[in-house]
Amino acid sequence: MTDAFPDLAPHYRDPHPYPHGVAWQDGQYIPVSEAKISVLDYGFLHSDATYDTVHVWDGAFFRLDAHMERFLGSVDRLRMTLPVSPDDIRTILHGCVALSGHRKAYVEMICTRGTASNFSRDPRDATNRFLAFAVPYGSVANDAQMQRGLDITITDTTRIPPGSVDPRIKNYHWLDLIAGLFHAYDRGGETALLLDANGNIAEGPGFNVFCVRNGTLLTPAEGVLPGITRRTVMDIGAEQGRTVQAMALSPDILRSAEEVFITSTAGGIMPVTRLDGNPVADGQVGPVTDSIRTTYWAWHKDARFIDPVAYRE
Repeated sequence: MTDAFPDLAPHYRDPHPYPHGVAWQDGQYIPVSEAKISVLDYGFLHSDATYDTVHVWDGAFFRLDAHMERFLGSVDRLRMTLPVSPDDIRTILHGCVALSGHRKAYVEMICTRGTASNFSRDPRDATNRFLAFAVPYGSVANDAQMQRGLDITITDTTRIPPGSVDPRIKNYHWLDLIAGLFHAYDRGGETALLLDANGNIAEGPGFNVFCVRNGTLLTPAEGVLPGITRRTVMDIGAEQGRTVQAMALSPDILRSAEEVFITSTAGGIMPVTRLDGNPVADGQVGPVTDSIRTTYWAWHKDARFIDPVAYRE
């Protein structure tokens, strides 16, 4: 990998309608619009890839170690071999952010199965690839939704079962999630929650879900990605002396909850005040949600969880 940060300014003209940012690919930093994979890459052809996303807030990574641990675990479970070391990955991620100049960034690390000679169908023949990028921070919920709470539709779409795809592996198998989104949009919802094969709540497109019942924090236990923000909420709950329980969560439990919120690296703690068009409790952002959200953002200044970026002057 390169040891120096190149000057991208003369070349930084992104022709695409995407946020400006910086990518790392094949040993060099490039404008994000120039990052690409082959059409023959298994990651493109078969969604044979894994990734992880970490955010930078006020110039520092939040829980980078936890995100890297999950990413490396996903790579291992998919029997992939990274062409760079974990230390290199950390350096690359920091480099993407430092070069972009963004103090609030959405940073992704990706490993694809790669390509194989003679278009072999045997994944063991492929050379695995790593790439990364940093773009301006974005959220699942916009500012208005953060203030008033989201209106979420519980869809009839079933999440891919764990027996088919290990939910611990963050992946690009999103066709079920996209189908759920369209189902929600058709019913006037702003985003979707999918069910597991037993008819219990699973997760949504890029987020986990919690509810509050009798003061206890409840979240689905099975068939969901072990989100880092989900884990952070559990940590905050324990620190605040709250009972936190992962369990089978039926739609009826969610609908009768005192509070509901969703969690994601892209947005943090996001309140839900309507389910299927009906108010959750009194339809207002609840005190538990607000307290956890306040602590979550306070932890972004806590040395236990942050990794500052060394920006170029």
